[in-house]
Amino acid sequence: MFDDKMVLCGANSYEKKYYLNERFSNLPEQIKQELQIMCVLFTEEVGGILLLEFQEDGSLQFITEADEGDLLYDDIGSGLKIRQIQMEKRDLLESLEMYYRVFVLGEE
Repeated sequence: MFDDKMVLCGANSYEKKYYLNERFSNLPEQIKQELQIMCVLFTEEVGGILLLEFQEDGSLQFITEADEGDLLYDDIGSGLKIRQIQMEKRDLLESLEMYYRVFVLGEE
């Protein structure tokens, strides 16, 4: 772990790539596909880079960044899209947090 955070997955609109941390390869295929679709659609709509990171306490945080010269990146749209995803995918995100707390952090 780096700084007590662990990346679950991410997408990069510049390189047109998606990443899933190998440590989570045992997640059900449907969840992995849903994460991929969610991340890729986010970067296609807003631009930049999106990472889903587990924090030290097990909470899942959305991290976005963009190249300095990227005039197409929508910072306001990014925040709005994250809130929309958090509302629409609440059950999925809470389940992933629980999974992380139990299977990675070893909580009961």
